[in-house]
Amino acid sequence: MSIMSILFAAFLLGLVFNATPGAVFAETVRRGATGGYRASLAVQVGSLVGDATWAALGLMGVGLLLQLDALKWPLGLIGAAYLFWLSLDSWKAASIAFSVPESQDEQARSGLKSGVLLSLTNPQNLAYWAALGSALGALGIADPGLKDYAMFFAGFMISSVTWAVFCAVAIDRIFKKAKQKWVTLTYRLCAVMFMVLAVNTVRELFSNSGPSELHLNPPAIHTR
Repeated sequence: MSIMSILFAAFLLGLVFNATPGAVFAETVRRGATGGYRASLAVQVGSLVGDATWAALGLMGVGLLLQLDALKWPLGLIGAAYLFWLSLDSWKAASIAFSVPESQDEQARSGLKSGVLLSLTNPQNLAYWAALGSALGALGIADPGLKDYAMFFAGFMISSVTWAVFCAVAIDRIFKKAKQKWVTLTYRLCAVMFMVLAVNTVRELFSNSGPSELHLNPPAIHTR
């Protein structure tokens, strides 16, 4: 497979990875509902920091990301706890009139931190990048080298940046003229989604706790 083919394939896989609804998307919508383009983009950029971190570790093959099992449980529990907190925070915020919103700088900083935390504490990101060798094998690259990995990473990040900008613009356009009741409804829906994702994260940890369950394949459900 040519270098450009790897770049294109990684770009498409990146779109699927990023566009799948999950915690980052819900947080992007929640922040963008009141903070607009800058706040929603900050969440997306923050998530890219986490994605890039896992990608770099996976590409370097850091002890097969420290053998997965050692990181899966602490990351999963921290991630579930943070999702639970976001659920409560979103539900509480839905009941408050947004008469004294945060400044744009505060919203951007808060969104950036949230995006980083959601990405770094997602155990499925861990499994996804640990399985990168298998993913390249599926593309017909039996013995990938540094150039193959670099092109895959470049294609993925180009795709991620493209999606981040598109998502932030779309959310800003949708909510720019939205009335208070729609913003409140959005916050409540996001709260429910965060809670479902938190419960699902814990359920996945227990259902895949056996050593035989640690297959190095990309997960069927990605909670981005």
